[in-house]
Amino acid sequence: MVCGLGYNGSQMIAHLRGRILSKRPGQVVVDCAGVGYDVAVSIAAYTELPAAGSDVSLHIHTHVREDALALYGFLRPQEKELFERLISVSGIGPKVALAVLSGIEPPELVRAIERADLARLTAIPGVGKKTSERIVVELKDRLPRAAVASAPGLAEADAPSVKDDVLSALINLGYHRPLAEKAVDAAVRATAGGDFERTLKQALRELAR
Repeated sequence: MVCGLGYNGSQMIAHLRGRILSKRPGQVVVDCAGVGYDVAVSIAAYTELPAAGSDVSLHIHTHVREDALALYGFLRPQEKELFERLISVSGIGPKVALAVLSGIEPPELVRAIERADLARLTAIPGVGKKTSERIVVELKDRLPRAAVASAPGLAEADAPSVKDDVLSALINLGYHRPLAEKAVDAAVRATAGGDFERTLKQALRELAR
């Protein structure tokens, strides 16, 4: 494929299209015209990436510091926008913002912020109460429109399901929460209202892929 780099007005990399050289949780190396770009990604994004050797297209946030230039990649523009909102919160840097997106799906993050659900936010690894409070206070009225529009309504979010029970079971089995959440979401979609046992089996199949 033809590799491509997209730049924003300040000549920072805003988009990257190329072939995956390697990947591991939290990181992917993309070959673009013979140059390997080291890109940090959330655990959620990592689980969606194709295998090494496959083509990939990433929305990029370029973070510049005095001693380094770091690239953060996202599969969807809404995720990038949420990331950029998060790093605008006082005390939150790119690593914490990426940890937030690794620990909660964007629609659920939007719901938690809108509802000021501090309990859900503090359940994210690495996010304490003070950080959760700052996120709610500083972002409640500044959420990306697209992310708000894509967040499920209250009735859908509160619908009783076996999702929480299956997630709890996977965590008790030793699976990392972000990976378990991703598998459960896929299993719920695949089983379409299945019971606990059927959904758990499907989630385990998702994790084994």
